[in-house]
Amino acid sequence: MLQLELLRHGETELGGGLRGSLDDALTEQGWAQLRAAVQGAGPWDRLISSPLQRCARFAEELAAAHGLPLHLEPGLQELHFGDWEGRSAAELMGSDADALGRFWADPYAFTPPNGEPLLQFEERILAAMRRLQQNHADERLLLITHGGVMRLLLARARCLPRQELLQVNVGYAQRFRLSLDADGQLTELP
Repeated sequence: MLQLELLRHGETELGGGLRGSLDDALTEQGWAQLRAAVQGAGPWDRLISSPLQRCARFAEELAAAHGLPLHLEPGLQELHFGDWEGRSAAELMGSDADALGRFWADPYAFTPPNGEPLLQFEERILAAMRRLQQNHADERLLLITHGGVMRLLLARARCLPRQELLQVNVGYAQRFRLSLDADGQLTELP
């Protein structure tokens, strides 16, 4: 049984909105949020991180501080929002309210223009989970990743219908614990 701790990156320099594949750096506040989030946490056998710098730079610092192996996993990158990347919900409400509403209502049924379809995003993440299960069974991993990745994994662990994916709240530097069994079943842990 693979033990997973999920940690979302902290606040980024360019702020909220749909950051997706944009490679924003952390703010000083973002660094502080992450350092506070891991105080007294662990222990872990290894760190797995999205390669985007808002995750990877902190993962590198944490790995060095604890002498842990670190793997950058492209499968754990955030959803690519296409033409919506870098735009806020408020901005999209002014220019593309109908499309944004359809995305919020059912992100599996509506893909942002030139964006990554949710089914493709889900398969990318689940393929990464299968690789982690195969390569690191019975280990304790800290995954440093993004809100969308964590929402998807938590929604699956909570057995939520697909339309409720965006109802899962994941704040900056928030941690969640999951287990992943050999059959790929995710379970949220207290």
